[in-house]
Amino acid sequence: MELSQLNMFKVVAEQGSIIRASELLYCVPSNITNRIKLLEQELGVALFIRQGRGLVISPSGRVFLSYANKILSLCKEARGALAPGAEPSGILNIGAIESSATGRLPNLLSKFRQNHPGVQMHFSTGNWSQLVKDVLAYKLDGAVIAVKNQHPDLEFQELYKEELVLISSPLIGKINTAQDLQGKPIFMWPEGCPYRASLASWLDVHRISSAINDIASYGTILGCVSSGAGISVVPKGVFEQFRNIGDIEGRTFDDLKPIQNYFVWNSHAGPHRARDAFADLLMDEFKQI
Repeated sequence: MELSQLNMFKVVAEQGSIIRASELLYCVPSNITNRIKLLEQELGVALFIRQGRGLVISPSGRVFLSYANKILSLCKEARGALAPGAEPSGILNIGAIESSATGRLPNLLSKFRQNHPGVQMHFSTGNWSQLVKDVLAYKLDGAVIAVKNQHPDLEFQELYKEELVLISSPLIGKINTAQDLQGKPIFMWPEGCPYRASLASWLDVHRISSAINDIASYGTILGCVSSGAGISVVPKGVFEQFRNIGDIEGRTFDDLKPIQNYFVWNSHAGPHRARDAFADLLMDEFKQI
């Protein structure tokens, strides 16, 4: 079954004549007759009933015509969606690391939905390695991560440098210098997190020995810190979102370097208007950070 067959069937049904249909389709009548017969053989039903010199659509043909119209309409809509200058539409699968999803993206996601109501956004979070795998496997159209992965099939766009903030509760005492962390429990995301790696490197430089406890949840980390159980280092975006929840203080250190965040996508995925519109909004929103 081909689209050209469906169109021929539709025009013949509307005109009630193969001759008139051939004039509209700029096609010889015998070609239309043969294509309609092939369609009837494939469907196993007669689509038309001969009546004098004309054709009357059969009951089965009327049923099939409603589906043919839907199919042809959807194809026209699809062509329009892919035409140059068309508004972004369709499904967009985006992923992000938890810190970006929590601290930087909520307002942007809302703005994107307002700007592009024709796009159905599917948003998920994960660690950067899983997000990269999903982009490479075409499960995600793009992802926000904090590691510049060098895979040859990845394209990337620099977004912003995320400043790191050391957070603590007054219950644990004042934290003014790196030395004040000596012996205090630290709560961080598990190994592989670039923010944890930056903190570990900073602690090594200052020769600080403190146990780092794995917690894969910013909500839990903030709760532990707020209770005075220990300290943590979080992205500035996360701190700004939750600084007024609980009794949490934040402090920055010049030698605790910020982490570059990126938007990545599969270089073989081809044009994707919704993804490109999302990337443009990311760049516009984060250009001041």
